[in-house]
Amino acid sequence: MARPIVWSLAGNDSGGGAGLSADARAAEGCAVHLCPVVASVTAQNSLGVQRVVPVAPEVLDAQLAALADDLRPAVIKTGLIGSVDSVAVLARWLDRLDADGGPRVRLVIDPVLGASAGGAAFADAALIDAYRTQLLPRADLITPNRREAARLLGQPEALTLADVPEQAAALRALGAGAVCITGGDSPDGADALDWLDTPHARGWLALPRLDVRHTHGTGCTFATTAAAAMARGFVTADALVLAKMATTAGLAVGHAAGQGVGPVGFDAGFASDARWLPRLSCDETPVSGTSGAALPWPSGLYAIVDAADQADPLLDAAEPALCALQLRIKRASHAALDDQAFAAEVRAQIDRTLAQAAALPAAVRPVTVVNDHYALVLDAMSAGTIDPADLALHLGQEDVLALGADGRARLAAVQVRGLRLGVSSHSLWELCRAAALAPSYIACGPVWATTTKDMPWHPQGLHNLRWWAAMAPVPVVGIGGLLEMAQVEAVAGSGAACACLVRALATRPGETEPVADRLGAAVAAWCRGCTAPSLSLPDWPRPSLDPPNA
Repeated sequence: MARPIVWSLAGNDSGGGAGLSADARAAEGCAVHLCPVVASVTAQNSLGVQRVVPVAPEVLDAQLAALADDLRPAVIKTGLIGSVDSVAVLARWLDRLDADGGPRVRLVIDPVLGASAGGAAFADAALIDAYRTQLLPRADLITPNRREAARLLGQPEALTLADVPEQAAALRALGAGAVCITGGDSPDGADALDWLDTPHARGWLALPRLDVRHTHGTGCTFATTAAAAMARGFVTADALVLAKMATTAGLAVGHAAGQGVGPVGFDAGFASDARWLPRLSCDETPVSGTSGAALPWPSGLYAIVDAADQADPLLDAAEPALCALQLRIKRASHAALDDQAFAAEVRAQIDRTLAQAAALPAAVRPVTVVNDHYALVLDAMSAGTIDPADLALHLGQEDVLALGADGRARLAAVQVRGLRLGVSSHSLWELCRAAALAPSYIACGPVWATTTKDMPWHPQGLHNLRWWAAMAPVPVVGIGGLLEMAQVEAVAGSGAACACLVRALATRPGETEPVADRLGAAVAAWCRGCTAPSLSLPDWPRPSLDPPNA
């Protein structure tokens, strides 16, 4: 297959550490084809930069013209550009590519405005203004460090974590589609933090800080990996997750070259190494890496019903076979009730299902899960009328955000007392956000196309489910589109802890097969899948959402 094409307009590092050298390492590791466009020539080594010479604008223009005739890019990434004239050349080519009738070319700006070693400045006020007026309004993503973000805004450098989100928002207000301000430490110094502000997600990406010396080219590696992921079809929030993973993995394999700081390496297996999956905060407060251990979760079949009476035949089966049973009671199904009466109805259905489950022997008793009704559940647990150990709570990503900081703190306190939490995820950033909540399981879906919900996500398929199961820090539940027993078997073979059944156990028009028989068939399928050879672990996940203007 042809590889996606990325153009990198950047500086040639004579020391081989950063610039186009780092871009080439990252692009090859991400399986994209990099076209290295020399925008500046540098005289440098591991100790510092001695000279920077921007190429003549007509030379830059000639390079881009040659590429446009034969190697049209999916993404253009910039590094050290070096002159106002070069910015103007790039802006003209971006407009030409936008007007040629082909797919939209996305732009990633790594604003290299000075040397990391020695602090030599590469940009004067005129070049900064050219970035602001000509590149930021065209950029899909910019990846400045704190010093670069401050220079682009004409503001002092952010001194605290609290200042960073405001500067990212200010950069987006200048026209950038998404911003990731890299570099920062968690309050306890244990985590390396990057703040992302994108159309899909905002928050701190966090991974344990590595105590390493060789860090030259970190920003180039980060931006090029993000550009490569975008070229492979990922939206910016997911691309930034992969960039964080690749850069941290690269720091772990950096090497000495010369007397000074050596270059980061590139580990092509980063995207299938669970050590590098970051956590993503829900808000401006970074997530601690010690948020608590997740409570255990069983494996097997996980049924979802819309009402307690639908749970009755599943719990009354001669040989109960569920590991979990979720009540998904929707407000629209009780439109005639006012809010108070609806809350009472939900509580009554929860109590009925808990009582019925409690009558079963402990060895075959499924976990009772409540979907969405977090206020009612948390209030009942705080009042002592429901034991947190008797009930699990499942939340969608929107529910998690709607809780707010105080609600999430309250949820975490009840988790400490024994509440098991499940969280939905459909994308890489949602997986990272779910992982930060110390859940007992993370749902991955939809595995196959589903009609139970109207959603923008592509089906994950067994490819992504296998990746989720290997990368998530807790058990994974496969959900969405499971209708046939062969699908149940396939989910079990993917490494998922549970197969989530919604319509597969429901009586269909014209069918008379008892629920117990369908449940027995699902158990048999699950067992077959658990003993089948494991699926191979994918090198990369696949995009689950189309980028804008694709």
